[in-house]
Amino acid sequence: MPLPPLPGHRLRIVTEREPAPGERGFMNVRKLTMVARFEGEPGESEPFTYDCADRTRMDAVVVVPHYRRADGTRMVVLRSALRPPVAARPREVWPVPEKDSLGELWEVPAGLVEEDERTPEGVRGCAARELFEETGFEVDVAKVAELGPSTFPSPGMIGERHFFFHVEVDPAAQKPPPEDGSVLERGAALAHVSLSDALTACRAGEVEDAKTELALRRLAETLGG
Repeated sequence: MPLPPLPGHRLRIVTEREPAPGERGFMNVRKLTMVARFEGEPGESEPFTYDCADRTRMDAVVVVPHYRRADGTRMVVLRSALRPPVAARPREVWPVPEKDSLGELWEVPAGLVEEDERTPEGVRGCAARELFEETGFEVDVAKVAELGPSTFPSPGMIGERHFFFHVEVDPAAQKPPPEDGSVLERGAALAHVSLSDALTACRAGEVEDAKTELALRRLAETLGG
């Protein structure tokens, strides 16, 4: 049964506080006053305040490199990543004990869309660029295929879109990843694992990154299981 139409409610920004000089950084907070208009009701709601995250490079690509071994096993390439917001989780908010590795995750390659990449062709090129930076696989942009529609990973906090791609790679042609020179990309580990084992790791909580699990499940669906 298809989903019903969305209700048709709309949000409108009334005011936005401009950041003070020198206040803007990699991630910023937009302090908004908004009103809502509800379909079928007259007028607008009372004004309410809402804070949301913002950054100059808003959107990101997510790309799954994969290949088939001689025995027919479908392999994927994962990469370790350091995530400061996860590492900085205050102990007082923990509802369950956390791992000693808190802040270090297994992910598929991903990265931010640059300002000059904000076209459909640019986003695809971004996926190829990030793939090489993070894994050392150079691929023809034309071979980078979409992996389902884009999504909002955290719509209550930031308007970031994730654009999903996959591409078949040649493991024999892999080069040392150049990385982007940042501290967070230094010394990353790469893991070539079967798609089946990667999905098992998702179910076991060994892969805790949501975009990675979504991308791997979409790849399995795309490839037929």
